[in-house]
Parts: sequence; structure tokens; C-alpha cells
Amino acid sequence: MQVIETVSEFRVAERSAARPLGLVPTMGYLHEGHMSLARRARADNATVSASIFVNPTQFAPNEDLAAYPRDMDGDLAKLEEAGVDLVFAPAPQEVYPAGFDTRVEVGEIAAKLEGASRPGHFRGVTTVVCKLLTIVRPDKVYFGQKDAQQCLVIKRLNADLNLGAEVVVIPTIRDSDGLALSSRNAYLRDGDRESALTLSRSLNLAREMHQSEILNAKKISAQMRNLIESEPRTSVDYISISDAETLDELDIIDRPALVSLAVRIGDVRLIDNTLLP
Repeated sequence: MQVIETVSEFRVAERSAARPLGLVPTMGYLHEGHMSLARRARADNATVSASIFVNPTQFAPNEDLAAYPRDMDGDLAKLEEAGVDLVFAPAPQEVYPAGFDTRVEVGEIAAKLEGASRPGHFRGVTTVVCKLLTIVRPDKVYFGQKDAQQCLVIKRLNADLNLGAEVVVIPTIRDSDGLALSSRNAYLRDGDRESALTLSRSLNLAREMHQSEILNAKKISAQMRNLIESEPRTSVDYISISDAETLDELDIIDRPALVSLAVRIGDVRLIDNTLLP
């Protein structure tokens, strides 16, 4: 496995790589969710690349950039075990050199939900993903369904700018108790995990109500909120039941829908989602 820190070196490696080439973009501190992406990329492609880059432009000033968990040695060992061939691990100044003054911004679909709660977040995501796709030039790029809105935003970016990659979305990976895997789970304090399980339990409740032919979105979201707020230290940021493609909010679930939510457990903000047929 080759670890590369500069754009110029990676472009040399990319030009000689066997095709198809897959890319797994990450911010490091890898868990089983990331590894499921790497294994799928290994199955699909002749060459597999991954990036490890904690992207500063997608963090707001009051967010956890400095505290974001990092484990480069552990990450590289996991990627090598998964059969990754190339790892792009640049320093921030390599991605954003002196004088950098360009932003890539997706429109309406990025302004909702996470975009509304975290202004500027998706501008940082789309800028760095656009750079990664133009540096790595992958045939396929892999993301997890846990970040459902991010997947839709990146699909829009890729299509609108003709970046040429196939965006592959892999199902959310969960622990045995149902909690969606996330690097931010490491921030949960003792006793907070039970409260965090209300995210997946509320999504299960939404699925059960939908299967019982309850199609009123407000009724479902109200029951979800009641369940979440029954646990201590929880605070709902948003609960959304929206069109699965446009993220337009639904009153009645009469089409494929995305149920998504963001919840704070103490100081930790977690997101999760499920799809309703």
C-alpha cells in the first residue's frame, strides 16, 4: 500500500493505476462503516484508493475540528488489511494552499436539514469532494447511507459539474444495539449510549407506523420526538420526513421517503436516517 501526501505525487500514481479505480473518501478514525466501503470498493475495482483528510472547511467555528478523533497509524493498518492500494493523506496546506479562494456550492438540496442547521457545512464538503474527484479521478466513489443528505448533495455535484464518477451508496452499518457507527460516537460519555439509542429506536418506530399504514408525517414525527425526549440529556435538532430524492418535506407519505434526524446527547450531535418505500 502506497501512502501519498501531495497532489503531484498522487496524480503520477493515478495515471499508472489499473482501471477501474475506486475512491473511499474519509476523515479518518476509521470504523466498520468505513471498512464496508473499502471492501465494496475492493470487490468492484482493479485499484482501490482512500483519502484521509480532516477537512477544516466543513467545520463551523464552534464545532469540534481540534478535538475530532484521529488515529493515522490505526487507519493505515485497517486500510492495508482491507486491500487498499493508494492512500491520499494530505496536510491541510496541500489541499488549501496559500491564496486558495474558491468554493463549490450546491444549491437547494444542500440548504435543508444539515445545511440549515450547520451553515457552510456542505460548501466545505462539496469543495473538498470536488477537489478529491479531480485529483484522484476515480471511476467509482463510495459513501455511506448514514449521511443520506450528503450522498444526495454529492450526486448533484457530480452530475452538475460532469465530474465523471459513479457515486455508490452503501447501507448504514450499525452496532448490535442498533446505534449507527460514527466517529463521533467516541465522544459519548458513560451512560449516554442508552440515550443515543433513541435515534435508531425512533426510526424503527417510524417504519412500524408506516407499515401499519399510518401515512401522516406529522403524526409519525411527533411520536418519534416523544420517544427521543423520554431519555435524559437528549435534545432534538430536527426530525424530517421528506421526499427521498428532493428532500422536500411531506405531509402525507405518498412516495419514497427519507426519515432523517439530528439529536444532541449532551454535547454530542448525532445523525441517522431510514428510507421508507
